[in-house]
Amino acid sequence: MENFQYFTPTKVVFGKKTELQTGTLIQEYGCKKVMVHYGSGSVKKSGLLERICKSLEEAGIAYITLGGVVPNPHLSLVYKGIELCKKEGVDFILAVGGGSVIDSAKAIGYGVTNPGDVWDFYEKKGSPKACLPIGVVLTIAAAGSEMSNSSVITKEEGGIKRGCNSDLARPRFAVMNPELTMTLPEYQTMSGCVDIMMHTIERYLNRADNMELTDGISEHLLCTVMKNAKILLHHPENYNARAEVMWAGSLSHNGLTGCGTDGGDWATHQIEHELGGMFDVAHGAGLAAVWGSWARYVVSEGTERFARLAVRVLGVSGTGSDMEKALKGIEAMEGFFRSVNMPISLGQLGIKPTEEQMREMAEKCTFWGQRTIGCVKTLAQEDVYQIYRKAAL
Repeated sequence: MENFQYFTPTKVVFGKKTELQTGTLIQEYGCKKVMVHYGSGSVKKSGLLERICKSLEEAGIAYITLGGVVPNPHLSLVYKGIELCKKEGVDFILAVGGGSVIDSAKAIGYGVTNPGDVWDFYEKKGSPKACLPIGVVLTIAAAGSEMSNSSVITKEEGGIKRGCNSDLARPRFAVMNPELTMTLPEYQTMSGCVDIMMHTIERYLNRADNMELTDGISEHLLCTVMKNAKILLHHPENYNARAEVMWAGSLSHNGLTGCGTDGGDWATHQIEHELGGMFDVAHGAGLAAVWGSWARYVVSEGTERFARLAVRVLGVSGTGSDMEKALKGIEAMEGFFRSVNMPISLGQLGIKPTEEQMREMAEKCTFWGQRTIGCVKTLAQEDVYQIYRKAAL
């Protein structure tokens, strides 16, 4: 197994009506003014924003609000948030929403506390040295950003989607009430389930001599999400299923399923990021649409791990060669995606990229040929193009 560090400083407050504790939780940090960051009008319509603000008022905490975060959160709103925080003397950011809102809050936190252009951190031109403290009231089980060190932002000019990872941005607390996810549309719920699964699959499919315990945790997490996704497909108000998926989302991306591995592959995420940047697709659905094409392209380099995933998670028989099991496993995973109404091609995702667009995405994904991606099989610009091409068939 590989050496590893495991760092999860986020305090989790999980269960029904836990959002009412938000003001008390923030009091612990002695902040003077909070910015409540959120997305669309859904948090207003549901009454959640009102409950959060009332909790802050009862705790004697001053606050301002900034809404408008969209899926694939925009750099322009990050800049607006940075300016607002500096003007108002904000020293704590409360993200009320899902991964997009949390990622935007982290970027704003970097921008307030570091000199220069925050986008430089996402372009890998430097590393943040500080971040405003972040708290979360989670409304979508998907990205795992409520316990992770990652933030992904889209620069509208050029449609460039990039990530920045730093433990400085790990939220101080995450309030997680599964009831808050019950009103999500089916597509968003299922897309979230795929995203959760992919955070573990990216770590699971690697080239290391892995820990048996970590593999077991990963395998059970995947089985749990698959089981409960199917329950939620027909019973979206099932609290226990919502709770299982919400907790899986946090554990899948807080580092636990990567302990003792080589860090994982992550090519599927990098490939999907360009789809999100160019076409503004739902992240989990985008991952489902390209995963099978990526998997078949690299399976010969990671056959044993694919075969293990097939047998231990996807119900493939243990007989036959590793390659036979691996290929059946890829088919079974695509079968699961179909069973929860997720796409397995770009056409099913609702996009038809041109040859020129696929070439452009491959260029951007490899930073114009300056980097490779993946570890199961190292992928250069032409490889990435071929995966887009296969996904578009």
